[in-house]
Amino acid sequence: MVNEQNTQTEQQAPDQTNTVPSLREASELWGKVGLLSFGGPAAQIALMHQLIVEQKRWMQEKSFLNALSFCMLLPGPEAMQLATFAGWRLHGVLGGLIAGLLFVLPGALVILALAMVYALAGDVPLVQALFLGVKAAVLIVVVESLLRIGKRTLKAHALKVVAALAFIGIFFFNVPYPLIVLAAAMFGFMRAAANLNGKVEAQPVISKPQKLTGLLRTVALWLMIWWGPLLLIAQFSDHAVLNQLGQFFSRLAVVTFGGAYAVLAYMGQDVVNHWGWLSAGEMMDGLGLAETTPGPLILVTEFVGFLAAFREGGLGLGIAGAIVTLWATFVPCFLWIFAGAPYIDWISAQPRLKGALEAISAAVVGVILNLTMWFALHVLFEKVAAKQFGPMTLWTPQFNTLDWRVVVLTALCGFLAFKRHWPIVQVLGLSSLLGTALVYLSGGL
Repeated sequence: MVNEQNTQTEQQAPDQTNTVPSLREASELWGKVGLLSFGGPAAQIALMHQLIVEQKRWMQEKSFLNALSFCMLLPGPEAMQLATFAGWRLHGVLGGLIAGLLFVLPGALVILALAMVYALAGDVPLVQALFLGVKAAVLIVVVESLLRIGKRTLKAHALKVVAALAFIGIFFFNVPYPLIVLAAAMFGFMRAAANLNGKVEAQPVISKPQKLTGLLRTVALWLMIWWGPLLLIAQFSDHAVLNQLGQFFSRLAVVTFGGAYAVLAYMGQDVVNHWGWLSAGEMMDGLGLAETTPGPLILVTEFVGFLAAFREGGLGLGIAGAIVTLWATFVPCFLWIFAGAPYIDWISAQPRLKGALEAISAAVVGVILNLTMWFALHVLFEKVAAKQFGPMTLWTPQFNTLDWRVVVLTALCGFLAFKRHWPIVQVLGLSSLLGTALVYLSGGL
């Protein structure tokens, strides 16, 4: 099965890059991405773009943006799925597995450790101090991501309008993310059709994607990998909470379009009110830990799974709960990518479908701006409230809760990144150290 999928991968037209890495070289970079992927999807996408497209030149800009648009269509963490696609593009199924796992595992181990400390001690002030500076650096990385991707994506006035409308819709009116993507895709499709106006556009030579039988085998294989362990747990485990976690987060993996913040919207009420696994305050604590550690923000689900199981049976069951939650959350991501990745180049070669992807890419810029604004408000201010004005939501910070330390660190990080062009590793390291020093010199958090 894997050999067949690798054969299909080799049939894809490779990117015209300057360097074709070895599996070991690529794996080392995926490990670096996993360790440095702070700040949520916008920062993580920026980091991968900087390393894979700009520095290493392992992927073309066009392929990267096409893949990003495709991943934004999928449920689950788009940044992790993008890393999996990049690994698949370079080294087939094995490369995709390595890239996806290395993107998730470092953060998952950190979240597990912090969740254990949280459950046993109830607070993690030292960790919050260490990552105060990281938040400031990440904010600059997010802004840099927005500028870079926006510059390369918004080449037409109509696409700028799409990006603006996407931002307004999601930030001010809470328009569901799937509707934004659907509207953008329809607009892009119709715009491309109008531009053709009866003309026949020359098509590039693109290898056909895998046949339907190959697609069905891929889907069947990954469904067995996904559901097999969960069905065994349901059948043989004496702890009902593990079965509940497996079923609950498997459902979320199918319906949570839009990344970690969409997950919170879907699961918050059920986790707090229906299951009673966490309080609302503990949910925010989990998100805070996920925001200040490497890996996808959706790792907040691991925090939930650990605490839910920990309260049922102690530390051992808590670890089992975290593993079940991770499995139910991330294994479906490999299913979506390995089933859909062979079609991305073919889709992008069709004029109308290409137009739809371009419009989705523009909408992605608006979504990244939304994440940038949301993240900036919650990094710079201790308290931010969402006020309703009819159908409009306005995020309003309490200005007396502005953290001057983050302002200073953000300004410094911006100077180092934009003016001095420091590498992200050095900016993160210096900002983290200075942030820790400022916390203790100013009397704590």
